[in-house]
Amino acid sequence: MQLIIACGVGFCAFQIVRVMYLVLAWGEPAFYQNLVPVLALSDIHQFLSHPWTLLTYGWFHAGFWELFSNMLWFYCFGSLVQMLVGFKQVIPLFIYSLLAGGVFYLLGQFIPGRVFIGRPLLIGVLPAIAGMAVAAITIAPKYRYFLTDRFSLPLLVVVLIFGVLMLLNVLAYPSMLFLFIGGGLMGFSYIKLLQNGYRPGEWMYTFSARLEGLVTPNERRLWERHNLKRDKVLSKLEERHGYTQKKIDDILDKINQKGYNSLSNDEKEQLMRASKEKN
Repeated sequence: MQLIIACGVGFCAFQIVRVMYLVLAWGEPAFYQNLVPVLALSDIHQFLSHPWTLLTYGWFHAGFWELFSNMLWFYCFGSLVQMLVGFKQVIPLFIYSLLAGGVFYLLGQFIPGRVFIGRPLLIGVLPAIAGMAVAAITIAPKYRYFLTDRFSLPLLVVVLIFGVLMLLNVLAYPSMLFLFIGGGLMGFSYIKLLQNGYRPGEWMYTFSARLEGLVTPNERRLWERHNLKRDKVLSKLEERHGYTQKKIDDILDKINQKGYNSLSNDEKEQLMRASKEKN
């Protein structure tokens, strides 16, 4: 769900900037000429000047229905992967699949005689969906989606339906085949690594925890410092006035049981001095 929300935010930001171009009378052609090339994958020569597009191309969708359909497929396969191997494997697999799809797309441009798409490629999370689909079928090839008590669909059939739909895209843009191959191979490789005891996504959470630790106070250390300061204050009180922490605790217990008025003048004076010293 976090990834779906992130994709939704990316789509909204993309469309807001597009509307701004229209409102400011810069025109939609200027939008696709200026912004899209710095977000989308393109040919290898443009990639050398915009290497970050390998990370950004998968987070944006050109149209709402494209976003909607992609999120349905992603939830279909991603939720299954999350259920079978844990939520901490979904985000790494998502990112790795996007990267692998992008790398295969760029490398595929060196194949002679290939028909290249000829324009920046902004297709959203399709390579990641391919990775999730292959990962799911690798983990549980006999899994079934139960739509009702009596009717269910095998996971294999759902993956085949997705594959056929993606094949229609490939027929229109043959270069997209490399994106699906890269994402699918990453899904298969990731699960095989997990099954062999490796944790290829663990470093992401370790790195995230370290970053969080830099900006978030360590509660345990703060508590230890508080206790150390408290012990020093009590030690000074004992040296100056000759009473101990146990004596203060006894006075407090007496207040809880019989009230403040039950204290003697000496006990009240000791409690007042301790309070002033701590403050």
